[in-house]
Amino acid sequence: MTDISDAGAGAAGAGPAGAGAAGAGAAGAGAASAGLILPVATPLVTRAWLGADLRTRKAESAFALLAGLLAAAASIAPAYALGLLVDRIQAGGDAGAVIPVAVVIVVSAVVGGAATGVAGFLIGRLGSGILADLRERTVATALRLPALVLDRAGRGDLLSRVSADIAAIDRAVKEVLPGMISALLLATLSLIAMLGIDWRLGLAGAVAGPLYVIALRWYLPRAAPSYAEERVAIAARSQLFVENMQGLATVHAYRLEDRQLGDIALASARARDISINVFGFYTRFVGRINRAELTGLGAVLVTGFLLVRGGFVTVGEVSAAALLFHRLFGPITLLMATFDRAQDAGASLARLVGVLGLQVERREVVCRPAGRDLALDRVTFGYGGAPVLREVTLRVGPGERVALVGATGAGKTTAASLAAGILRPDQGYATVGGVPVNELPARTIAIVSQETHVFAGPLAEDLRLARPSASDEEISAALDRVGALGWAEALPDGINTVVGDGGHQLTAARAQQLALARVVLQDPPVVVLDEATAEAGSEGARDLEQAATAALEGRTALLVAHRLTQAAAADRIVVMEHGRIIEVGPHADLVTAGGRYAQLWAAWSART
Repeated sequence: MTDISDAGAGAAGAGPAGAGAAGAGAAGAGAASAGLILPVATPLVTRAWLGADLRTRKAESAFALLAGLLAAAASIAPAYALGLLVDRIQAGGDAGAVIPVAVVIVVSAVVGGAATGVAGFLIGRLGSGILADLRERTVATALRLPALVLDRAGRGDLLSRVSADIAAIDRAVKEVLPGMISALLLATLSLIAMLGIDWRLGLAGAVAGPLYVIALRWYLPRAAPSYAEERVAIAARSQLFVENMQGLATVHAYRLEDRQLGDIALASARARDISINVFGFYTRFVGRINRAELTGLGAVLVTGFLLVRGGFVTVGEVSAAALLFHRLFGPITLLMATFDRAQDAGASLARLVGVLGLQVERREVVCRPAGRDLALDRVTFGYGGAPVLREVTLRVGPGERVALVGATGAGKTTAASLAAGILRPDQGYATVGGVPVNELPARTIAIVSQETHVFAGPLAEDLRLARPSASDEEISAALDRVGALGWAEALPDGINTVVGDGGHQLTAARAQQLALARVVLQDPPVVVLDEATAEAGSEGARDLEQAATAALEGRTALLVAHRLTQAAAADRIVVMEHGRIIEVGPHADLVTAGGRYAQLWAAWSART
């Protein structure tokens, strides 16, 4: 979970009104809500998205098409020239007849090579532009997804989409798309040229068309579901891997290495078996392509023989037609053979477009809050099942610190997430100064969670996530306020030391201090701490609690208190149980009352 959320608009944006345009057409749109996988767009929706994107790039598409047509025309010209040469030699022409043909072949080769290169470049650039736009829109959508969607679907599915699926499309754009478009244009122009020589020769060559179609109709219905199934299997494998990496300490503690590796091995074997099955379909598909080529060329030669014998065409014209058809073997084989990779890319594209169709939360800033009070008003919320919170009403006054305490599962974190705008109430309202949290300006609410993330890069840049314009002096002042300046300056390069993945690793306590320093820099009027000192352990608990107190000074604060010493220092304590508030009051009053909080405090005091 991100440490600081721009929750003035909620941690992830606004409410359900900001649905994506393609949402209605995404197949399996309820998958995420059912706890399965993120939705996959239907072929119709995927093609509609691609067509709409291409229409925004009309000039690029037109230039790429023109270059491809020129390259295809240059490939056809030598066949015509060789046909003319055959007729001239048959008519008794001299050796000089070869010269014009040679010139045509050389010029065609030069023009065709240049046009092919330009076409490949333009098509690749067009595809890369579409892919870059798709990648950015997918990531932008993912960052604005409600937290509940990702919790249900799992991070592994989303990670596989923005990694493996993007890579599959990228390979297709660079290696497959230029060849496929070139093959399509060449096949179309060659068939037109054969019809121009003699319509019967064109029809003879077209005999191969139905056989190609039959091969595709046999292959695609079998391969497409297999590719989609393969992507799901890869996502499941990624999910297992991510979960085990994140829970590595737990796996080691309970000695579950063999069991977890076995689960990963089973998931990997399933993905492998699906891939082998797809390859088996592909090899049988190639055999059908070869039969179509044999049938088509045989039809052209037999028809040409009959037409020459009847005096309808010349030997040169038949030779040109046969060469044109034979010239198609390579491109059509490439076209047909790369359909499997196109299917792979198509399945990946559908998965990414499916993400674009998800309902995202968009910030709708209506007005600035009139005050700094935080309130939950008759809030009810459930994670798709029975309510976790029921009719919870709570108000935190301006500058007041209120602690939420209770046993595990009482609903504390859910209440904090609703207050911060990460979750949306099923019923009731979460407001600051009377304004719903999803309508607040940015940087009104900050949340610091127990799962603090340290971003890779210089420590100073990590802190500037909260305020990009912060100077080094302001960063040092924020660190000093939370008691972190000493250890930060002692790092090898001070506040410019690279931390996070690949850099200097921070302890859990120091990572929390970094998150609290971000709060100081962001300077929000309202802060939610979700067990932000729980990971410190006994050794650093006091220092971290002092850091939290310093960061919260002058702010309205709601604290999910794992350590009751932090709750005891709050202005008021709210005790929760089974999704309801059962006690409210200052520490001393609740201890004297002898209720549930007094029991928790007695147990805590005995343990410490």
